[in-house]
Parts: sequence; structure tokens; C-alpha cells
Amino acid sequence: MAQQHLEPPTDSPAGPMSGDALAGYLRAQATEFLRSLRQHRENGTDAGTTARAKQRTESRAESRDVSRAGENGSGESVDAARALRRSARRISGTLHTFRPLLDAEWSEGMRPELAWLSGTLAREHAYAARLERLIGALNRLSGAAGFPAHAGQDTGAPAKGSLTVGAAKAGALLDRQLTLARTRAHSAALQALGSSRFHAVADSVAVLASEVPLTPAATTANLRPLAAAATDRLTDAVAALPLVTAGHPYNAEALVHGLSADTAPHPQDAPWHQVRLLLRLHRYACEVLYGEDAPIDARLLRAGQALNRHRDAAEAAAAAASAARTPRIAPATAYALGVLHADQRHEVEAARFAFQQNWQKETVRTP
Repeated sequence: MAQQHLEPPTDSPAGPMSGDALAGYLRAQATEFLRSLRQHRENGTDAGTTARAKQRTESRAESRDVSRAGENGSGESVDAARALRRSARRISGTLHTFRPLLDAEWSEGMRPELAWLSGTLAREHAYAARLERLIGALNRLSGAAGFPAHAGQDTGAPAKGSLTVGAAKAGALLDRQLTLARTRAHSAALQALGSSRFHAVADSVAVLASEVPLTPAATTANLRPLAAAATDRLTDAVAALPLVTAGHPYNAEALVHGLSADTAPHPQDAPWHQVRLLLRLHRYACEVLYGEDAPIDARLLRAGQALNRHRDAAEAAAAAASAARTPRIAPATAYALGVLHADQRHEVEAARFAFQQNWQKETVRTP
């Protein structure tokens, strides 16, 4: 298979890019991080809510109470938390790509802390989105317009059918497990934002907003070779993917090992997840070089969207498989969860096909 060569934007500035561009980008992201943190504190949940969250039991009813409390929270707080994750990812990714130009000890200590913060804040939303995806898939597979667990929500559409007993119980089991997981993630996020560890991260970002710890050589160094190295890592990782197989619709490759007793994630998913992360680092490198003037590459966005769908479907399939391992569930429930797992693995396959089509036919632009 021919390897795709990534081309720079035709209107990109020529010549070397110095460490000043890197420092400016990191300062901007640090400033955005602090602005989002201030908004989150102004609109978020107070310490009393944190204390109450710790006292919640793991029963389904009480889990729903916490979940509803999060859903009824300020929309500004949700947006601020999303902006916090966005800035943390960009700072961490930039520290990784351009680490030879930054103080090594500071950079290596900062990156895992930012990854911890971003992951902690993302989990609650991830569980909610996963539940919505799985319930929607159950409805689609059953030809039903609604789901009993969400009967209070008026869909405004006439019922096309009804869920079987197995599908209904499967949905209730998933709702119970993922709502509980979301509750725990919500409490963990609240605790993290009040922890000394988070305050240490915020203090480091505050320092970064005013002073970027560049190496002495960074002021005259060229950023382009480091950005090009990030592009090469992406290209090499894509070349290692089974794109020939992925280019055949309905190849069922994503269903291999579907009946394995191993509870670990599908090993075949890991290279695709890695490409998703490398594509993100590539995009951040473009932002460092070209800033707000960087042209929006729709093809790059489509590739990222396909990999996001791949990750979401793979995690949803894993959640269905985990629920199917629940002891003493009815055979009809286990069957419905098996069908749901297969459906999500087919979604994984479809996402791979979409990425392959986009990558082979379109060229992603890069520095």
C-alpha cells in the first residue's frame, strides 16, 4: 500500500520558527486553562456538595440522585470543565512534541499531572455518552422508539415497537452499572479539583502563563524538525495499520476474539487508539507553528472523527461485554448483550473503513 505523504499548507510561512512561537502558544494555553478554572469555580459545585457526594452509597437510587445533581448543574461549569481538559491536553501534547526545547525535569514532571487531570475530568462525560450510545443501539436493534428507564423523557415520536424482555433487562443492567460508574467519576472529579495535587498543577500552569522554562538553545532553534518528527510518527503508525483489510467493507475483522475469555481490551484496537493520539499531537504541532492562522483541514478533521468513533464504539463494546459477565443474569439478557456487543464491534469496523477511505483518498496537511 502506498504511504501517504503529508504536505504543509501552501500558505504557511516559510523559514524557521523559533522558540518564541512555542513560548507564546504555551502561555496562551496556560492563560486559557486559568480562565476556565476561574469560570469553573464561579459556576461549579461548592465544597458542601463534595462532602455530600462522599456520603452517597452505591445503591442505584442514590446513584441517580448524584447523577441528576450533575445534570442539573450549571451549563457554564460543564463548558469550563471541557475547556480545562482542552487546555490541559494541548499543554501536555506540546510538552511531549517539543520536549528537547524545554526544561527536562519540569516538563517530565508536568506531563503526567496534566494527563491525570484531563483523564479524571473526562470520565464522567465518557460514561454518560457510553450509556446513551448503548441505549440508543438497543433501541435501534429492537425497533423501539424509547426505553423504559427513560420513560419520563417524551421523545415526541410514535412507538415503532417494544423492547424484548432480554433487551429491556440488558438496558436496565447497563443503566445501573454505567450510572454508578458515572456517579463515582463525578465524585472523583470533585475530589480531584479540591485536592492538593490539583492545586500544585494549577500553580505550575500559573507560572507557565508568565514564564516558559525554555532551554538556552530554544531561542534560536527551529521548531519545524520537531513538528516534522511528530508527523513522521503519525505516518509510520498509520502505515502499520491493517488498512488493506479495513478497506474491505464487512470484513468482520473487528469481531475476531469476540468470544475470548480474556477481559482485557481488544489488542487489535490499541494501534488505532495510538494513531488517534498521534493525530492529535500532529494537530497541536500545527497550532504551535501556525497559530490561529492555520487553515482548517476538513480532511484532518474527518480522520480524527473516524478515530473518535472507533474509540467510542470499542469502549461501548467492552461495556456490553462486561455487563454480560454479570453473574446470574437471565439467558435472554445475556443474548441481548451479546448482540449489542457484536453491533458495537461492527461500528468499530465501520469506523476503520471510514478512516481508511479518508486516509487513502485525501492528503492530510501538516507543517
